[in-house]
Amino acid sequence: MSAPLSLKEKTYRAYMEFFETSERKRRWNPFNDVPWDGLTRFENTDDDAICAETFCGVELYVPDYTANGFNLTRPIFGHAWFQASWGFEESRHAVTFREYLVRSGLRSPEQYQAFEDAILSKTWSLPFATRRQISCYGALQEAATYLIYRAQRENAHERGHELLERLYFFISRDEAAHMGFYRTVLKFELAEDRPGTLSDLAHVIKYFEMPGVKLVPEFERRIQVKGVALSSKYFLEHGVLATLKAIGVTRVELLRALRLDGNESSRSDAATGAATI
Repeated sequence: MSAPLSLKEKTYRAYMEFFETSERKRRWNPFNDVPWDGLTRFENTDDDAICAETFCGVELYVPDYTANGFNLTRPIFGHAWFQASWGFEESRHAVTFREYLVRSGLRSPEQYQAFEDAILSKTWSLPFATRRQISCYGALQEAATYLIYRAQRENAHERGHELLERLYFFISRDEAAHMGFYRTVLKFELAEDRPGTLSDLAHVIKYFEMPGVKLVPEFERRIQVKGVALSSKYFLEHGVLATLKAIGVTRVELLRALRLDGNESSRSDAATGAATI
């Protein structure tokens, strides 16, 4: 009988599966695969601009995300190289949003540059201290982002806006893949140390907040626009509970872990505002 695979080896194999799938099936080019030539055929609204600009702002922190992430994941090859692939794909999202804003005329180059300067005047820091906690955070954050972009794609389809439908199709598909990798990693962590992983997951859910909340300018005004954020109830059902199901954790286990984390009251059903980008 062969020895059980180590966490490092399992993570490496998970990354190789992620990487192979991305190379064979999921690579896309923002210059050739988004139908820019037909841009003038579609109505581009102020709400479209606010959504794309807000999402772009969050993506512009990729240097901070990856720098902090590498420091945590460096000892585990597969996780560190996932961080590199993730950073590239998120940077592609930022480029695509920027091109949409400027090519559509929703933002002038000068307006966009002013927004980018405001974004980069702040820095993002790790919301949690350990690699396992950040894996919990990544699973939830990617789930929220996927749900937001999927809703944008569905809205664009209903409006007959082919460009935005394709744009959000590609981006939401990337986010689904990122979510899947983090969920796989959490399964490995649960197999290694279930009580410790449950404790970390409960702690992250208790204090979960999307990165844009404290970083994107005029965030409170932006989340009034439909499509920028999810309701806490929707995120609980389709983000938190869906993640628990995917990684094989029951609600009873989570609630027990939340109580052990000192959370016996109002936040046992996910953090208030958890679904805001």
